[in-house]
Amino acid sequence: MKLHPLSIALIVAGMGIAEQVLAAESAAGSGQKSDTAPTATMGDLATKQEIRITRITPEYWRVTLDNPPFNIFGPETIPQLNDVVTQIESDTKVKAVVFDSAVPGFFLTHYDFVPPLSATTNIPPGKTGLPALPDIFVRLSRAPVVCIAMIRGRATGVGSELALASDMRFASREKAILSQFEVGAGFTPGGGPMARLPRLIGRGRALEVLLSGDDIDGDLAERYGYVNRSFPDAQLDKFVDTLARRIATFDKETIADIKQRVDMASLPPDTDLGTEWAMFIRSVQRPEAQQRITELMKLGLQVNPDVDKRLPHYTGLLGQGQP
Repeated sequence: MKLHPLSIALIVAGMGIAEQVLAAESAAGSGQKSDTAPTATMGDLATKQEIRITRITPEYWRVTLDNPPFNIFGPETIPQLNDVVTQIESDTKVKAVVFDSAVPGFFLTHYDFVPPLSATTNIPPGKTGLPALPDIFVRLSRAPVVCIAMIRGRATGVGSELALASDMRFASREKAILSQFEVGAGFTPGGGPMARLPRLIGRGRALEVLLSGDDIDGDLAERYGYVNRSFPDAQLDKFVDTLARRIATFDKETIADIKQRVDMASLPPDTDLGTEWAMFIRSVQRPEAQQRITELMKLGLQVNPDVDKRLPHYTGLLGQGQP
């Protein structure tokens, strides 16, 4: 694997994304019908379909993440997820949406380190004025629809952040792993966990998750409040499906009213997510981050399944100087 595009892209992209963030911060104060969401035309991005919508009923949708082998999230995924959130916001009938994965072992993992990050910088800010990814997560949290993350496999980095932006999270006891690995790679997270986790699980546990960079399994995630509940894997689908179908029978306006009041009491200010993104951009340009990312790529990140499945192990090796 050629490594030079990674380091060059991270350095070149930084100032462009940071400019977007600063601008945003200043501006902000049962038959099944399968319907694949079209890719939005943001920038010059690949058209491989990585997300699909299945309308179980008009009121109940499934959004399936499908980018094998590791469900890595890249710049080409941003317009696709943006289009999904736009459909969720604008549809007059949908009330419950479940996010799941079609890739065994992976719910959704970290950002793609291979393509030039100029592909990310070229994406315009979203409707909130924030850069594209935090904009998507803010809008998902505030949409007048109940969004549920059904976590089976690894939810690492962006995957954890998507789950945190959802309204509820349910995990497979045997197969779910949540992680904010970024500290081990020398940079800070960018998708909102520093703003969301302390409100969800408390300061001490949030710092444990963020500063250990370690894996949190389904049972521990439940005890901490990182997820609502964990279930034996064989029971997870039935529970989530039953819950989503039940919510989908209720009045949409009432659902939206309840969610809005809970959002006011629990969500961080939108600008906090913009600040977090700016911090990510600054930190990822540091020499230490550049060195650690390059070493992870040499170890086989995004190529060797063992590295993506045991990412905390490999980031721990970096800290010991073993590579």
